[in-house]
Amino acid sequence: MKQSKLWMLAAILICGASLVGCGNNNAKEQTKGNQVEGNAPETTKAEETTIYTAVDAYLVNEIGKNYSQGDVCIPYAFLVGTNEDNLEDILVWGDFWVFNYDLVGDTLKTVSGGSHPGLMHVRKTENGYEVFDFDEVADGTDNMSSAKEIFGDYFDVFCEVNGYAEKREDMRLRFTSDYVKKHNMQATLLQDYGWPAVVLPE
Repeated sequence: MKQSKLWMLAAILICGASLVGCGNNNAKEQTKGNQVEGNAPETTKAEETTIYTAVDAYLVNEIGKNYSQGDVCIPYAFLVGTNEDNLEDILVWGDFWVFNYDLVGDTLKTVSGGSHPGLMHVRKTENGYEVFDFDEVADGTDNMSSAKEIFGDYFDVFCEVNGYAEKREDMRLRFTSDYVKKHNMQATLLQDYGWPAVVLPE
């Protein structure tokens, strides 16, 4: 898959989860030092109607809760490939990210977040779709071998997505802007800890 097509796919398939705060720990960015468990609201049946909103809901409710708490939790699904042949086990490969922010004035300030590449297993239910398992790429010395095993034929595409930080950050801003508009948030800037604020694209 050509890079331009890949990023176009990611832009089309990214879906905003509901506006929630989530309790988290093990923060990548500035943390608040307190863990909050079990307070991530469940996604409603109406929202969980597609494969991709199910992925976003999983990122917020299952992965987002492992980071330090913020006012809002935003998922970012940079998709690499999908296989929908089996509705009992739909495969969604991606470089999955989640970031938690505090809204301070008109600025979303990053509290925590990180990358969780891997393969999500999604199934169709009476109420839409749900993620029922997640094969996450291992950290440390097993990272490369784990990624090759999980992504298989999509490994080279995954490396392009995961390694192209500048393009990924551009898309993160675009996705954040779309999320802000969807949820009528009064935010025009995004600021990572220790970095200048960046204007969200219109």
